[in-house]
Amino acid sequence: MNNLAPNQQTTNRAPEWLNSLIWLAIAVGCFHLAYTPSNHPAIGLVILGYAFGLVKLTDQPSVRCAFYFGLATGFLCAAPQLYFFWNIFSVAAVVLWLVFAFWIGLFAALSCGCIRRWGKPKAIWLIPFIWTGLEYFRSELYYLRFSWLNIGYVFPYSEITPYLCFGMYGVGFLIFALASVLSGMKTMTRPTITIVCVILVLITFVAGSLAFIAAARYETPKPPVSIAGIQMEFPSAGILPGALNKVLKKYPDAQIFVLSEYSLDGGVPDSLKHWCRDHSRCLVVGGRDFVTNDVYYNTAFVVGTNGEIVFKQAKSVPIQFFHDGLPATQQKVWDSPWGKIGICICYDLSYTRVTDALIKQGAQLLIVPTMDVEDWGRHQHNLHARVAPVRAAEYGVPIFRLASSGISQAVSGSGTVLAQTRFAIDGDLLAATFRLPMSGARPLDRWLAHACVAVTAVISAALLFLTGQEKLARRTNPASPASPIPLRP
Repeated sequence: MNNLAPNQQTTNRAPEWLNSLIWLAIAVGCFHLAYTPSNHPAIGLVILGYAFGLVKLTDQPSVRCAFYFGLATGFLCAAPQLYFFWNIFSVAAVVLWLVFAFWIGLFAALSCGCIRRWGKPKAIWLIPFIWTGLEYFRSELYYLRFSWLNIGYVFPYSEITPYLCFGMYGVGFLIFALASVLSGMKTMTRPTITIVCVILVLITFVAGSLAFIAAARYETPKPPVSIAGIQMEFPSAGILPGALNKVLKKYPDAQIFVLSEYSLDGGVPDSLKHWCRDHSRCLVVGGRDFVTNDVYYNTAFVVGTNGEIVFKQAKSVPIQFFHDGLPATQQKVWDSPWGKIGICICYDLSYTRVTDALIKQGAQLLIVPTMDVEDWGRHQHNLHARVAPVRAAEYGVPIFRLASSGISQAVSGSGTVLAQTRFAIDGDLLAATFRLPMSGARPLDRWLAHACVAVTAVISAALLFLTGQEKLARRTNPASPASPIPLRP
C-alpha cells in the first residue's frame, strides 16, 4: 500500500509528466526541423534529437503510458508532414496518420517493457534492434507499407552519403544506438563506455572505406549515356511526338528519352514507335498494359531505335486504395546498349525490396517514370524527391527520375542531384549524362534489417509470455506480489 498522501503523490508525479511532455516536444520539434527543406548538409543530423527524445519517452511508469506518449509523438510527426493525405483521402487521412503513429507507440511500449523487465543497462542494447525491426516491417513488409518519413531520408546530401553505405535502415539503427547510449550513460560502466567509443571509431572507418570502394566502381570501359525527358501530367497521346521533338531540339545528343508514369492511357501508339525509328532514339514511357477492358498492369514500355517494344516492366507495388493496376509478376533489367538498366515505377523506388532485386540482377542505372499529381501539393513533391538521392547513394548507381509535374531528378551514384525540374511546371525539361558504374552493391543493412525484425518478434513474444505468466500466477495465488518488475531500474 502506498503511504504517500494524495497531495504528495501529485507533487511527485507532476515533474515526471512535465519531463515527458518536454521530451515529446523536443522529439517532434527535431523531427520537423530535420525534414525542413535545406541545402545545408548538417540539418539532417538534428534527427538525433528526435531519436534521443523518443528514447527518453520510453522510460515511463507503465508500458501503456509509454505507448500513448509514443503514439502522440508519431501523430504529431506524421500529420504535418503528410497533411496532403487530407486532399487525397479526406477524413480517412486521420486513420492513416494514426497507422504511422501506431508503430512509434509500439516502439515506445516494447522499449519500456524491456526497461522495466530487464533494466535500463540491458535495454539500451535492445532499443536499436526494436526500432529497426519495426521501421523495416512498417516500411517494407505489411500491406500498408510506406517508407516515407524514415530516418534515412533526412540525409539526401552527398556530404553525408558515405554513411548510406550502411543503408537507410542501417543509418536509423546507428542513430538510435547512439541515442540509447547517450540516454543511458549514467548506468554504464567505464569499460562499457570504452567499448562503445571503439565501436563508433570502427563504424567511421568502415563508412569511409566503403565510400572509397564505391567510388572505384566507376571505372568502366563503356561510353556514357545521355538521357532526357519532359514532365507532363496526363498528356494526350497526340501531342507526345511534338513534345519529344522539343526535347530533341534542346538535347540533340540524348540517346534515351523518358516520359512519366501514365503518360499513355494504353499501350504505345504507332506515332511514338515511328518517332523512335525516324530519329534512332530509345523511349521509356509509362502506360497501361491491359489484360481485359478494366484490368491492366501499370507498365513502363521501352521502345527501341527500330520502333519496336524491346522491353517492358510492370509496377511491383501498386498504390494501396488506388486503381493502380496489378502487381508485376516478375522483375527484370533491360540489357541496353549502354549497360544493364533497371526500371521501377514511381513509389517502387521507395521500397528497397523492389530496387534490391534490380541491383542483384546487375542494374547499373535506374530509370523511374513517376506520377506525382500537381494537386497533391509542393510538400508531397519535396518529400518524394528525398527518395532518389538516398537510393542512389545506397547502391552507388545513378538514377533518372522523370515525374509528371515535378520534381524530376537526375542523381549521380554518390547521391548528388545533378539536375532537377521545378514543381508544377508543365513542359519542364530534364537531361543528364551518366557514366555507368561496373556494378551497384546492396548496402550492409539489408541482412541487419531482417535480423532486427526477428529479434523484435522474439522480444515481443518474450514480453507477452512473461506478462501472461505473471497474470496467471496472480490468479492462482492472489497473495503473490503484483509484479516483480522494478519501477525504476
